[in-house]
Amino acid sequence: MAWYQNRIQLDAFPRGLHLITHEIAAGMPELADVSVGLLHVFILHTSASLTINENADPDVPLDLESSLNAIAPEDFPHRHTMEGPDDMPAHVKASLMGSSVTVPVSNGRLALGTWQGIYLCEHRNRAGGRKLILTLQGAAE
Repeated sequence: MAWYQNRIQLDAFPRGLHLITHEIAAGMPELADVSVGLLHVFILHTSASLTINENADPDVPLDLESSLNAIAPEDFPHRHTMEGPDDMPAHVKASLMGSSVTVPVSNGRLALGTWQGIYLCEHRNRAGGRKLILTLQGAAE
C-alpha cells in the first residue's frame, strides 16, 4: 500500500461551479501507478467548496449556483459582514457543499461515473486562487 500527497494551486475562478477534474488528475501523476485505491481531495478554504456532479450538461452547474444563492442569499441579515456581502453566504454554501470529496481509483484512473466530474464551487465574487491537498492511498500496479 502506497501513500502520496500533493498540493495544487488552482487559478482564480469567477463565482460559480467549475469543472476541475483534469487539474486534479494532472496534479496527482502518481494515479497512473495505482491499480486500486482512493483519492481524497481537500480544499484549504472556508468560502469555497468541492462537489461531484454531472459534467455533461452546462446547465447543471448554473442551476446548482442558482439553488445555492436561493438557500443562502446575500441579503440575509448576517452578523459577519466585515468581508463583504458575499462572504458569509459563501461560508454557508461551503458548509452545505463540503470541503472534500473522495474518489475511487481503478487501473490508474479516477473511477468516476460516465457523467460525473469534480467541481470547484467558488462562492465569492472576487476570490483568489484556491489551494487543494490531494491524498492518494492505493496498491501499486
